[in-house]
Order: sequence, then structure tokens, then C-alpha cells
Amino acid sequence: MQAGNAIYETIADLPPVLPVFPLSGALLLPRTQLPLNIFEQRYIDMIDAALAGNRLIGMVQPLTDQPSDDADRPALASVGCVGRLTSFQETGDGRYLISLQGITRFSLGKERKVYASFREVECDFAPFADDLKCGEGEDDVDRNGLLRTLREYLDANNLEADWESVTEAETEVLVNALCMMCPYGPQEKQALLEARDLKTRAETLIAITEMDLARSQNDGGTTLQ
Repeated sequence: MQAGNAIYETIADLPPVLPVFPLSGALLLPRTQLPLNIFEQRYIDMIDAALAGNRLIGMVQPLTDQPSDDADRPALASVGCVGRLTSFQETGDGRYLISLQGITRFSLGKERKVYASFREVECDFAPFADDLKCGEGEDDVDRNGLLRTLREYLDANNLEADWESVTEAETEVLVNALCMMCPYGPQEKQALLEARDLKTRAETLIAITEMDLARSQNDGGTTLQ
């Protein structure tokens, strides 16, 4: 697959160690774009290092419900997604506005002890090698069921969508974009990230949405945050 100016044909094109950005509720998936506002100094340092190197950063969710000896270094989820820094802007007040393009998921291994202010982990891309294949698993997705659930959610919340763009989107793009945009919490986002394949991810999104719609109807109002 291509991300920015770089092409990643196999997992051998990816480094064994990545800097990681722990961010609760953030979801990056292959071939999607994640805009970020970077303002903490340790992550400014991380962006500087990425720009000087391979421009790759691992997005991962912190496990805030698990004990940690260092509040600044919480335990991390077992699966993250690497993204390539494809655009950045300096704001003039010390921040970066960046965009990451998702490449592939990875299993987190041992954390490296480094002198940098940001964190680095060993990565295993092998379980997710199929992420590099554009459109992998699209034919197995219940696209009609996904669109039906999306319409039900929009109707329940008095929202509208550009249905022309939705119906014309490639299935992989549609599934992953909806997962990134859905207003669910960190646990649901992690479940979507860890879904075995595109079909499972779409089924997981449908199930989560249907359960939330059912709760909303029973409560007499919406429950999505």
C-alpha cells in the first residue's frame, strides 16, 4: 500500500521499533486519515524525531483502568496501528497540526528503555500482514446491513449524511471511516481496532450500534456520547 510518498509492500518494509502516542478514544485504521493537535512537549519531541526519520508513529490506547507505577506512562493496549506522518503544520505557538495515514495494525511487544521523552515499543506486524492489501475482505462485508444500521442511527439522532458519497465509497473505506467517526468509548474503539478482518469489524460496528439504539429506545433518549 501507499501512504504519502512511501510504499509499504510487506511487513519487512516496517521498522521493528516504533515511537508510540498513547491517546484514549483515538482510533487509526489502515488507509484512513487521523488529524491530531500536538501540544505536549514529549509529543512535540516525538514528531520532530519522526520527521527526521521514517515518519512513522504508532497510535495506541492507554489502559487507564490498570495500575501503573508511573502516571505519565500508563499501561498500553496490546494492539495499535502505525501511521505515516503525511502532513504537518507549525502553528507559531509551539504546536503541530499533523495528519497520520494508517498503514497496518501491530501487536505491542516489549517497551524500550530510551532516554527520549516519548515512549518506544517493539512491534509485531505479522498477525496483521493482510492490512497491507488494499480492499482485502471487502466481498465478505454485509454492506447493505451496514448502511441500514447507519441510516437507523442517523434517523434516531435526527442527523443527515451525504448519501451519494456514502454509497459511492469503497467498502473498506466506508467501514473504516465509520468506525473512526463513531461516537463510542475507548473499549468499543479498541474492539473495532482488534477485529480480525474487515467483515468482523463491520459486524462489530453493527452490533455495537444496534445495542446502543436498543438502549436508547428503552431509555426514551439517545445514549451515545
